[in-house]
Amino acid sequence: MITKEMTIAEVLARSPQTATVFLSAGMECLDCPSARAESIEDAAEAHGIDVDDLVHQLNRLAVH
Repeated sequence: MITKEMTIAEVLARSPQTATVFLSAGMECLDCPSARAESIEDAAEAHGIDVDDLVHQLNRLAVH
């Protein structure tokens, strides 16, 4: 299960297909240093995105 505490890099490593969710949300720098260090929650806040909705969308696509 994906949580808002995970980094973008962690999510992409587990479920690469979730890149479409990040890209659709305007989070286009998936391989930049921030993606490896920031939590999804921090990144969502920086982009003005509802983190709970983002995590929900990510979990719908993730491979468990």
